[in-house]
Amino acid sequence: MLIVRALRRRVVSWLWRKPTSNCLYLPVGAAMDLSRNKQELLVENALLRHQLTVLHRKVKRPQLSKTDRALLVLLTGKLRTWKSALLIVQPDTLLRWHKQGFRFFWRRKSKTTSREAKQAKLPVGTIELIKEMARENRLWGAERIRGELLKLDIRVCKRTIQKYMRQGRRSGPWERKSDQNWITFLHNHAHQVWACDFLPVYDLFFRPLFIFFIIELGTRQIMHFGVTRSPTDEWTAQQLREATPFGQAPRFLIRDNDSKYGASFTQVARASGIEVLRTPYRAPKANALCERFLGSVRRECLDHIVILTERHLHRVTREYVQFYNSARPHQGRDQAIPNGALAPPLVPQAPPPGDGPEAKIISFPVLGGLHHDYRRAA
Repeated sequence: MLIVRALRRRVVSWLWRKPTSNCLYLPVGAAMDLSRNKQELLVENALLRHQLTVLHRKVKRPQLSKTDRALLVLLTGKLRTWKSALLIVQPDTLLRWHKQGFRFFWRRKSKTTSREAKQAKLPVGTIELIKEMARENRLWGAERIRGELLKLDIRVCKRTIQKYMRQGRRSGPWERKSDQNWITFLHNHAHQVWACDFLPVYDLFFRPLFIFFIIELGTRQIMHFGVTRSPTDEWTAQQLREATPFGQAPRFLIRDNDSKYGASFTQVARASGIEVLRTPYRAPKANALCERFLGSVRRECLDHIVILTERHLHRVTREYVQFYNSARPHQGRDQAIPNGALAPPLVPQAPPPGDGPEAKIISFPVLGGLHHDYRRAA
């Protein structure tokens, strides 16, 4: 019995393979068609006709669309001798398309479409609460926020919290991959951190001058400045001593690795209870706020004035610092002024008595008219 079956398989495989000679194709094909039913012949005819349609497209190499691929897979699936009727692509290619369609079908089928299985969407207030918790508590994870929501009788799964946590923390300017990084540290301790740096300037005769600035990161207020031609360690230490009278000192002071900050500077900082933080090498963003201020001094002041002497530079810098602290709105603080005064709100409000549209506005020139400070008349 096994010998008969093996002989039968050999005869069938010989009959169904493609003939190597054109003269034998017609009789062998006719002999094969006599043993096949009408439905199988119709499917093979449709398969060959579709391949002929693809080849008749007026392009050098016809491209098979998704519809063409799906139709070829469907027709070959109903044809037992599909390999002999497949002419324009390799059988392995067709099998790969079939596997891709199989994965796509079961991927779509595995998704639950019933209304009962679908989770109800979270209310907008809950989503905003999750984002707010993620922004305000940088060290909290999804489970910690989930526990806090359970205290408020709000039940949300962990994965949903993780999704909205990423959205909430990404909206902040200090968001990075890790929770506690340098920018997060500056954000949390900005009102206890000062930063200092030197700004090199050249006078009319190309002689170097240096301006030393100390800025508070929380309010962007300039706490102290000094001008000199030879910045030494003793001179820099004296500037820090003058900037912290009566024990009014910050908790941290950011500085770079300049040699102007020597042993005397470190000793004064330690005596005042200040922890000096040195920026890493090749990391300009570590002292970005102070560097940004130095750029503002150049663009808004020094690039438009010819400096004559050291005394002249000190007078110009003093006037600009006074304008910067008391009259210049800061974009990084929602247009607030560094010394604490807030800019007027964007929403129009009713003017106070006597301050209607006809109220007089007075402009005060700064730096000889380079800038102006606008105020209402008393």
